[in-house]
Amino acid sequence: MNKDIDSIFFAITPKIEELALKCEKNNEIDKELYTKYEVKRGLRDLNGKGVLAGLTNISDVCASKIVNGVSVPCEGNLYYRGYNIKDLVKGFLDAQHPGFEETAYLLLFGDLPNKQQLAEFQEMIAQRRTLPPNFVRDVIMKAPSRDMMNSITRSILQLYSYDKKADDTSIPNVLRQCLNLISQFPMLMVYGYHAYNYKRGEDLYIYAPKPELSTAENILMMLRENRSYTKLEAKILDMALVLHMDHGGGNNSTFTTHVVTSSGTDTYSTIAAAMASLKGPKHGGANIKVTQMFEDMKATLTDWSDKEQIRQYLVDLLDKKVFDHKGLIYGMGHAVYSISDPRADIFKKFVKQLAKEKGHEEEYALYETVEHMAPEIIGEKRRMYKGVNANVDFYSGLVYRMLDLPPALYTPIFATARIVGWSAHRLEELKNVDKIIRPAYKPLAPYREYINLDDR
Repeated sequence: MNKDIDSIFFAITPKIEELALKCEKNNEIDKELYTKYEVKRGLRDLNGKGVLAGLTNISDVCASKIVNGVSVPCEGNLYYRGYNIKDLVKGFLDAQHPGFEETAYLLLFGDLPNKQQLAEFQEMIAQRRTLPPNFVRDVIMKAPSRDMMNSITRSILQLYSYDKKADDTSIPNVLRQCLNLISQFPMLMVYGYHAYNYKRGEDLYIYAPKPELSTAENILMMLRENRSYTKLEAKILDMALVLHMDHGGGNNSTFTTHVVTSSGTDTYSTIAAAMASLKGPKHGGANIKVTQMFEDMKATLTDWSDKEQIRQYLVDLLDKKVFDHKGLIYGMGHAVYSISDPRADIFKKFVKQLAKEKGHEEEYALYETVEHMAPEIIGEKRRMYKGVNANVDFYSGLVYRMLDLPPALYTPIFATARIVGWSAHRLEELKNVDKIIRPAYKPLAPYREYINLDDR
């Protein structure tokens, strides 16, 4: 774009500033009115319990139990199709095989596969790890984006043009589309990343996936110039994919999937909408904020083991004096869990092992100190309605960094896993949908008489 066009498209002019102030003024709603009209902000009550908007067989998040007729917080549990995530992870770790494909089968079809079913499903995924002819050149290499979530979303929307039955919402056709996208997603992610680096002057290498490798192994192989990875790296990335695969029907991107599916639109538009939701820093982008926060913390502290320095930094975080001045300790707290996030509990056991192998024990100790200290400080500084604990994002960013994954791919890795859950929920919504999802918003603006332009 030339300079004149740049000034039109990208400059925030004084007039825009003036109109923005007007926009803010006329869009502000008195917060007390939310209480007056019993509005569940964020579709949650003060305890974090979500408004019941649907039914699902796919997954369940459990953070409380009934004791003497009263609901009390408990250790968090996550269930996929009724199976505790802790048992699923233990099962594939004990059997020493990757868990992504097995767990994807469970979420999509409702049952754990036997050996033959798993082998057939793995082959089905491997066969679909391909893109249309010239797609890399014509789509991915053109106008590569610095934001991989935007780049992948654009690629997903472009795949619509290559699908002869793009608008067919029958279950068999949507399942075909979902299997394709689950298989293609790692390629869209890794190739998009390489394309952007190439634009910045780095070498370009595009490796085709190998059918004998798992999803996690193919990601590491395609991402690295030397194509090498260790068994531990592949095992932990595979576990990360399983832990992020689904999280109940009420999380923001999955709810988006249900909402958009209920309109009757196509699979590509639905998954693109879910991607837009996951990109947000309050959802899938949270692990990046955790790592950025810790980088700032490490640069600020003179001694990573000094608990008084750490405490002061956390207090300053909440007081909006350091880092991004938002008043948040990223990675702490969850909309549902109040005592523990089971995904973080599972991850933590392997984070320590990986930190030892990679020589990051001092950094891991800092994370552990913050994990123990932050809930107490948050309780002192904030009015709390429920407990605060480390969530899965608290450790996932550290894991990805120790795996030498670029920060640009932290959220796409999340999406690589969650697309399985989105697919399962889309299929479930299509099977049971009878009405478009349409929540209510109470209007507050008074009715006004129209005034002719000359009289205003």
